[in-house]
Formats: sequence, C-alpha cells, structure tokens
Amino acid sequence: MTVQTGRCLCGAVTFSATPKGGMHACHCGTCRRLSGGILFSVDCGDSVQVRGDVATYTSSEWATRQFCPACGTGLFWRANDGGITMVSAQAFDNASSFVLEDEFCIESKPETYALAGDRPRLTTAELYAQFAPPEA
Repeated sequence: MTVQTGRCLCGAVTFSATPKGGMHACHCGTCRRLSGGILFSVDCGDSVQVRGDVATYTSSEWATRQFCPACGTGLFWRANDGGITMVSAQAFDNASSFVLEDEFCIESKPETYALAGDRPRLTTAELYAQFAPPEA
C-alpha cells in the first residue's frame, strides 16, 4: 500500500503511515470502552510518523494507547516492543479505502450487534497465538 495521511478531530495531531493491509475490528472490552463501540484499526507496523503532541495511556502490560490531548481522539494502539502500531481506521483521511479483513476477540462481542459478511472471526486465544514465539 501507499503512504496515507490522517488526523485527529481538531487537527492538532496529524500523521502519515503505510498500512500493511485492510481493517480489523476488535470487540474486546478495552477497545469497546475506549471507542464507545467496535474499534476499527489498521496495522501500520513501525511506519507511523506523527506531527503534534499525543498523550499516552498504558492500557495493558504489552501496549499503550495514544490520543490527542486537545480533543480526545483515539489514534494509536502501540505494542511496547515497537513492532506493531494499530491506527484507528476512521482517523485516516481516506478511511473508505480499507476493506474489513477480520474480527478479533469475537467471544467478547455483545449480542446487540453483528457485522455482516464472511471473514475470519478470531477468539482472543487465537489472536494471541499468532504472536506467541515458536516452541523450541
């Protein structure tokens, strides 16, 4: 993919990034509480270049979340090891360019909604297994 740009609601934080693929939907309780619903994000690896100040919240042992301190827009989920940055899909200037690839933490999804279409729907355990080091 090519470099894309985005920003927070008030424009105090802008960014550019190279998405690695399509959009992911996370149904975990943390993402739902943070976003007020499903968190749609795009993996941009370590390509994110930020202009402006972001606030950082340590949301777990393995990751932080970053947001605009002026307007509160949630922008980035960053793995502590620096290898993964998930960018809020709707913060991109051209969010319609992303196809929904999969859903994460499907067992945490409330019964009040369902996303239409056929795609992989991973449990939390299946998602985490993708990041586990191979056994020696």
